[in-house]
Amino acid sequence: MTPEEMRDRLGPFRDKALAGGIPVEDVERWMDTARPCATLGEQADGPVVGRFGGPLLLPVGTPHPFHPFVASIDFAALPADVTDLPLPPDGHLLLFAYPENFGDGECMGSAVYVPAGTAVEERDKEGWAWFEDDEEYQEVFAQFPQATLRAAADVSLPYHYWVEIPEEPRWVPLPGHPRSEELAEVWADTCEDIAAPGQLQLGGYADQEAVDTDPVATAVWCAVREAEAGHWGGGEPVSADPADWALLAEWNPWIDGLEGATVHWVVQRADLAAQRFDRTYTTVFRNP
Repeated sequence: MTPEEMRDRLGPFRDKALAGGIPVEDVERWMDTARPCATLGEQADGPVVGRFGGPLLLPVGTPHPFHPFVASIDFAALPADVTDLPLPPDGHLLLFAYPENFGDGECMGSAVYVPAGTAVEERDKEGWAWFEDDEEYQEVFAQFPQATLRAAADVSLPYHYWVEIPEEPRWVPLPGHPRSEELAEVWADTCEDIAAPGQLQLGGYADQEAVDTDPVATAVWCAVREAEAGHWGGGEPVSADPADWALLAEWNPWIDGLEGATVHWVVQRADLAAQRFDRTYTTVFRNP
């Protein structure tokens, strides 16, 4: 989606922001931050690009992921430039996660990239290691969606509006956007009229039920802490700067008993460019 197409799509947002008395220069600066994204869902009006669930086809010899299988996405089927992420032109992305937050910031999922032409083998979807024998977790996994995913080209604006000043510490509006709180509220009020509904999103800005601050920044903080403790990252460099990271995917599970959960898969931009999807970090926000 081109910048011009995104601005056209954002017409309802612009109209409401101006009608609310937000100065035009602030509205225009906020619109300049727009990012293209793909909304994936059963009801989207675009091409079939993958599915929730279905057979779990992993490269031969790949260790079974620790968390449950969520979805597969066919990069070759995605419309051109549907996101601003440097995604591979083909191959499949497999997403894994458990949609719960235990408050310790541990990585709750993973991503596996299967390049085109890779020899694969079907695995047991219930063979995940994480609490696989626990009846409660199996009941949650039984509610994971099973559906075809179609893609809709969408536009995304920030849902968050504060950043932390660690030296203070205190919270301030997003740099360069003194009216960020008002603008984020307008976006929250109008986004459903602009973007297509769907449980899964590729690229764009992260959302969750409480979005005063950027969920990607929260994930970065968790990734750095876990890397320093030797629990993630394999000893390779992990940047603490959220600008070095991107939202790869976001999932709203809509599962009974886990209402208010949102899963975020985030990745360093350098790792994404190098197709190092194994270095994707997964966090879960849940408002119980």
